[in-house]
Amino acid sequence: MKPAQPPHRRKLGILGTSLTKARLNKHSGNALDIVRDRLEQLIIESSYLIDAPFSWVTISIRYGLKNDDFPQYQKINERYGDLPLSIEVDTNELIGATVEELTNKFKASALKALIHAGKKYDRPTEVLVEELRQTNDAA
Repeated sequence: MKPAQPPHRRKLGILGTSLTKARLNKHSGNALDIVRDRLEQLIIESSYLIDAPFSWVTISIRYGLKNDDFPQYQKINERYGDLPLSIEVDTNELIGATVEELTNKFKASALKALIHAGKKYDRPTEVLVEELRQTNDAA
């Protein structure tokens, strides 16, 4: 059965959620938009969503006190067709970071989540693994 489709054309949604009372970095929103646009293109180019049990992916970047290596999952949303993932990043590493530093941090975390989910749902992840390697090399 084909998964439900979102009410928009996006294949990736990324949002930031604070788990602490720390003041958010003013560049966070811009960095998340950059990451979403870049990774959405990779998802499309890699055929990640072809024949997947979900039609798009949402990732909540959780501003917390640790760096997760793999995401937490929620069940696939039957109404909107998304696979909701969340992954925690250490807020202490975000305070005072530049847009480029935030972008690299968010991109690495989102890629870890997508790769983990890709393995779980038997999706092609080679392009994402290579992007993570390049992101880690640049950091």
